[in-house]
Amino acid sequence: MAPRPSPASQPGPAPDPVTALDRIAFLLERDQAPTYRVKAFRTAAAVVAGLTPDELRRRVEQRTLGELKGIGPKTADVIEQAQAGRLPGYLADLESRPSPVPTDGAALLAAQRGDCHMHSDWSDGGSPIDVMARTARDLGHEWVVLTDHSPRLTVARGLTAERLRAQLRVVAELAAELAPFRLLTGIECDILDDGSLDQDPDLLARLDVVVASVHSKLRMEEPAMTRRLLTAVRNPRVDVLGHCTGRLIGGKQRPESTFDADAVFAACAESHTAVEINCRPERRDPPSRLLRRALAAGVCFSIDTDAHAPGQLDWQGHGCARATACEVPADRVITTWPVERLLAWAGAGR
Repeated sequence: MAPRPSPASQPGPAPDPVTALDRIAFLLERDQAPTYRVKAFRTAAAVVAGLTPDELRRRVEQRTLGELKGIGPKTADVIEQAQAGRLPGYLADLESRPSPVPTDGAALLAAQRGDCHMHSDWSDGGSPIDVMARTARDLGHEWVVLTDHSPRLTVARGLTAERLRAQLRVVAELAAELAPFRLLTGIECDILDDGSLDQDPDLLARLDVVVASVHSKLRMEEPAMTRRLLTAVRNPRVDVLGHCTGRLIGGKQRPESTFDADAVFAACAESHTAVEINCRPERRDPPSRLLRRALAAGVCFSIDTDAHAPGQLDWQGHGCARATACEVPADRVITTWPVERLLAWAGAGR
């Protein structure tokens, strides 16, 4: 079966039913719609993709789409309108709405070549690797790093060493299909309580990019958290320090972890470890005051979506707007770099 078009692709005036359903799901994800609503359109797209053209045509003509498990009244309307050669009204309404992603960092956003932090359904993401990679490509990226979770984060189905090795084989096959677009290997590795990393060191050395993040004991006392982060960012296998304060803002709130930011950012600069500017609307981490201190310390940055679904890969504008407001120069942002420069930089410490 041929791969489905990426939902990031702008459909024409009369998209086919699968393209229309996938595009609706993408826009709902970007707009932070409830998961159940997104799932309805993704499920319907999968059902339609499994039908033969004759069966789809027959069901549309006989108005029996609703008999299929996974297709409801709204998704059936979209399918029927698209099958008739019309732009579905539901999709037209979504396309007409202004994007929730800020445009203040448009110039920096235009300079982005990749994204160092995204998840697939191998851990806690909602879509297969190939869908995530094709979406990143169709958004204009030249490369993207797959960074599913490490084993300690069991709630996110973190990858054991065995599963990570299996994923590397899958990525190698898919990367060959997607060339010249580059799908890079990576992981979001838990920083353990003592600052060590939650994965086999030899396996980490095989990866293109390692993002290291704290996901547990976020309220650790400041001296201990400082030691924890210093140990992690000085590890030669760590390339990016992910969402450094662990804060959550908006509806579900969580306070920042406390640590000696100047000491940690100085260690990042010395060790050539980038500080992530996390683009998730509920994170936007680090806060702007710490972003400015990291800039003064001389670190590089990675503007990452931390996407868990295709539509979230379109969130990079959040980070670009914040970086622009803090006057972060584009050349200090590793996600603006060509892939060869990124890989040379990431491999230099190993």
